[in-house]
Order: sequence, then structure tokens, then C-alpha cells
Amino acid sequence: MNFYHKEMKKQFFDISKRLFDIFFAFILIIITSPLWIVIYFLLKREGQEVFFKHKRIGKNGKPFYIIKFRTMYPNANEKLNILLQNEEFKKKWQLYRKLDIDPRITPIGKILRKYSLDELPQLINIIKGDMSFVGPRPVTYEEIKTYYKNKAKFYFSVRPGLTGLWQVESKEKGIPIPYRRRIASDLLYVKKRNWLLDLKIITRTLFAILKGKGI
Repeated sequence: MNFYHKEMKKQFFDISKRLFDIFFAFILIIITSPLWIVIYFLLKREGQEVFFKHKRIGKNGKPFYIIKFRTMYPNANEKLNILLQNEEFKKKWQLYRKLDIDPRITPIGKILRKYSLDELPQLINIIKGDMSFVGPRPVTYEEIKTYYKNKAKFYFSVRPGLTGLWQVESKEKGIPIPYRRRIASDLLYVKKRNWLLDLKIITRTLFAILKGKGI
């Protein structure tokens, strides 16, 4: 009976969470639409593609393309390969999968990342069902294979999130967080997820964005 009660509670949370995601994603797109227009013309003026799509792995191992406003130069991959020839940069990349000082990012991109505005198009991913407002950060197949390994089943059990325990900690501190802690945060969220935790993460995220420490 206790198991049945837990399963019913979990199903109710998942359904209500999905309805919340759809409703508020639509509301936020409407509210932030003037920002979308400004960012669109700024990126067009900079002479680069407006949107960046990248293949990630979602719930149940289903691949999808995450959508962001482009913040990097077109030759970002080449720049990264050059950087990784430097041992110091290589160690940082292996530890964080992120660089605190990243020459691949454009001037406008730095501003967008500082206030997480580059992530606005992920509201479309939320409406499509690829993502949720709260959950583990969307990862690539390479990251699953290299870092998550046998823990991937926990990651695959929920939709990846626009924000989450790892994402908000990084935003609050304004520094990259080691990947091992990221996996631990993902596992903790999957095991503990509930409405109170989601609302706490969303509130923390809003305050972190206002502080403008994003990288």
C-alpha cells in the first residue's frame, strides 16, 4: 500500500509538473518577446546566426536538439581544439566541461550569458516536451559515456532542466562547478524531486540571474 501511495504521488507530481511547464513557458515567451526581438537584431547585426542548436540526450535516452541564442564565434570548435593543446586549459575542461575565461564567446554572447538570456529559446524545448523548467542539465552522448556511465539510468528517468541544483549553484557563485559535483547534484534531484524543491530551485535561479554572475 505504501509503494502504491508513493507511485501515485510520483505520477501526480510528474503530470502537474508537465502542466506547469507548458503553461509558464508560454507565459514567459509572451512576457520576454520584446527581449527576443532585441537579441535577434543584435545578433544579426553582429553578423552571425541567431540560434544555435546542439544535439543532447533527454528522458529515456531520447536525443533532441537544444535551442539557444548563439553566443560563440562560428569557429568555436576549432578554437576549443587549439585551447585544449594547452595543458592548463585541458585540465580545466576535463574537470568542469566549462571555461571561466572563454575566448570562444562573442562580446554580445558574454552579456547574454551573464544574465542567462541565451537560454530563453529553451522555453520552446520545454513546450515541445524535450525539457522541464527544473531537472539535470541537458548533456551530450559523449558526457553520458565519459562521466555518467552506470549512473545514466537516473539521468534518463526525468526530463533535463532549464535550471537545476548544479546550474543554480554555478550561477550563484559565478564559477564553473566540478563535473563530479554536477553528477551528484543530478542524482540528488532525481531521488528527492518534489514541488517544494522545484520552487526553491526556481526562486534561487531568479535571484542568481538578477545578480548577473552567469558564465
